[in-house]
Amino acid sequence: MTTRALVVGLLAASMLLSGCVATVPGTAVRDGHAVPANVPPLDEAALKRVLLSIDEVNEIMGTKNLEVTSEIDDMTDSSNKVSDPDCLGAMFGAEEKVYDGSGWTAVHDWVAREPEQDKEHWVEQTAVLYPDADHANKFFAKSKSAWQKCAGTSLAVDDSDSSSLWEIGDLTAQDGLLTQTATQQDVDGWGCQHAFSVVSNITVETWACAYSPGQEAATMAIDIATNAAK
Repeated sequence: MTTRALVVGLLAASMLLSGCVATVPGTAVRDGHAVPANVPPLDEAALKRVLLSIDEVNEIMGTKNLEVTSEIDDMTDSSNKVSDPDCLGAMFGAEEKVYDGSGWTAVHDWVAREPEQDKEHWVEQTAVLYPDADHANKFFAKSKSAWQKCAGTSLAVDDSDSSSLWEIGDLTAQDGLLTQTATQQDVDGWGCQHAFSVVSNITVETWACAYSPGQEAATMAIDIATNAAK
């Protein structure tokens, strides 16, 4: 797990659970705070502003030495690395083929991890801008449907340096927030929580990877959405 492509590639699968969707009224993170509504339209400059700082991420992850290792303002293409291209969006962020046709106009993607060779945490934040809230909400609904179809399946990820098998867990759908956990097979519980939120005319994706991850990605997504409302 030394590059964005590899660790993002480690984002898909979790416990061979059934493919149902759990719908919950509200968001059980940050003391019940939900994704804010009625937020005015945002512009491209807001994409970097709304993402969390490295200090905020360290606080949420319970770490002290995570470092930003990548910041990009473009989509990437990892579609040739997964065994099922339809599940690409369930495991990779800022993917060109996932967002194609959604009408997106700008993106900012941010990755952080520990500096040591043996990583215990890995974090990604992705904010994507659309012309209006309608476009953002349509992509949120499309993503919800795609994640639901991938729930309960196994996904192979092949990179130039490694191969891995992941299990995609059940999808939880809350008010303006999706969460799904992925667990890599035979790696002592290493997994990632993936969260997706929509606020005004942006969508936000977060990943929090660790051994036995909790609700860190959901917390980050809610905090980013809260930033967007400020």
